[in-house]
Amino acid sequence: MRSVNDSAGHHKPKAPTDPVSAGLASSRLPAAHCPVLIVEDDADLREMMAQMLALEGFRAETAVNGRDALEYLSRGDIPEVILLDLMMPVMDGWEFRRQQQMNPVLAPLPVVVLSALDAGRAADLSGTAYLKKPLDFDRLLALVRRYCGDADC
Repeated sequence: MRSVNDSAGHHKPKAPTDPVSAGLASSRLPAAHCPVLIVEDDADLREMMAQMLALEGFRAETAVNGRDALEYLSRGDIPEVILLDLMMPVMDGWEFRRQQQMNPVLAPLPVVVLSALDAGRAADLSGTAYLKKPLDFDRLLALVRRYCGDADC
């Protein structure tokens, strides 16, 4: 799948234009299954995660830093789970998490912390889960499935 940028710089997966690919994608999983917000400054990793999640039937939205993620969330687009990098320019994961926890609507959202740092450095974030980089994509997908659940998202 390819992705496109919206006016805020967020990458959104673009549906396949090939009728066979489009048919396969629509027959496997329902459209827009469980929105997931990926907050990651590394463009390649961000796109890789978004594509993997989209292929699995999740609606992957992306933000390049914490500030962009908060702007996205302020528009009322509430994901089922947030995948959060810690070390980013503009607004890092720690500051994003502080601001998220101050908002009663956003505070309960599950956050999977993604970082090359040791888990101890992320302990003060009270994240729902922690994944060390380089990422184990099977584990990442399992976590997303767990927090999205089988509910109709």
